[in-house]
Amino acid sequence: MDEFAIDESIDITDVVCPVTFVKAKVALEELDNGQVLSIRLSDGEPVQNVPRSIKEEGHRILKLADNEDGTYNLIVQKIGE
Repeated sequence: MDEFAIDESIDITDVVCPVTFVKAKVALEELDNGQVLSIRLSDGEPVQNVPRSIKEEGHRILKLADNEDGTYNLIVQKIGE
């Protein structure tokens, strides 16, 4: 299992789309370039849409791990604008 130095973590399992991406984007905006964000999100629309949207914003997806409890951990590195 790959290990990453996590700079910040958020849990958006209680949020529904499209607010899931908005919360993830705001959290990424607060980080410096190169820092790593861990996002805990729910199965379904969030895990389908948030990683794709973050990648479209130009950030790097480092890992998407299934927690096997209906949630996932998405590890993202902020890439400069």
